[in-house]
Amino acid sequence: MRKSPKIYGEKEAQVFALNGVTQEFPAGLFTAIMGPSGSGKSTLMHCLAGLATPTSGTVTIGDKDISKLNDNDKTRMRRDTIGFIFQAFNLVATLTAEENILLPLDIAGRKPEAEWYRRVLQVVGLEGRLTHKPAELSGGQQQRVAIARALVSKPNIIFADEPTGNLDSNSSAEVLGLLRHVVDDLGATVVMVTHDPAATAYADQAIFLADGKVVKTLDKPSRQSVLEIMGELTALQMAGTSPKPNQGEPLADPQAK
Repeated sequence: MRKSPKIYGEKEAQVFALNGVTQEFPAGLFTAIMGPSGSGKSTLMHCLAGLATPTSGTVTIGDKDISKLNDNDKTRMRRDTIGFIFQAFNLVATLTAEENILLPLDIAGRKPEAEWYRRVLQVVGLEGRLTHKPAELSGGQQQRVAIARALVSKPNIIFADEPTGNLDSNSSAEVLGLLRHVVDDLGATVVMVTHDPAATAYADQAIFLADGKVVKTLDKPSRQSVLEIMGELTALQMAGTSPKPNQGEPLADPQAK
């Protein structure tokens, strides 16, 4: 993504949901996006995934600028190259786990690649649950089905929007460990929006937003380091101060004069 704002409204009523964001999301890595409420996290992910179009700038997946695609081409691009995992599992209640996993391919008129499908099922640990319907699965197992569904088409990138938001702590740890696993063992690229510092600790890098700008990046985040940065951002927000975009430099002390 390069120099991409997302502006709502006109003239005096303009609101910058994103403010000229330039950020790379390296292939084969797990990236977490964090920030205070209203910082632009969801808008950023929607623009990255082609669910929204930035007001200007470019959004590139591989060698394709998706911000220039029409609606039909964006739909095909999302179907063929992007996987989605949501807070709500979005499983079809009348279908089995396997039918839910294969549903995107069925809609596209495609068959799963046999060896890849076998590896996906092995990684997500669903071999014994494929004939179960969602009501017969725990929350963690349902999210595993959703992860397998996101992986089955061999997407270039997976976007996860608060994937543990509906799970207890044990199921959350299982799902986050699985996302880590699919990056390490299957070479997947994962971009996750979360508010949970413990979830961010599973990522290779964390990106922090405030007022629609990237104000901090952190490699190999720990729960404690994320808590400290979020504390700084919250203090700045409460003080009515906007942190400057700095792409990795320490945030200014909100008490400094």
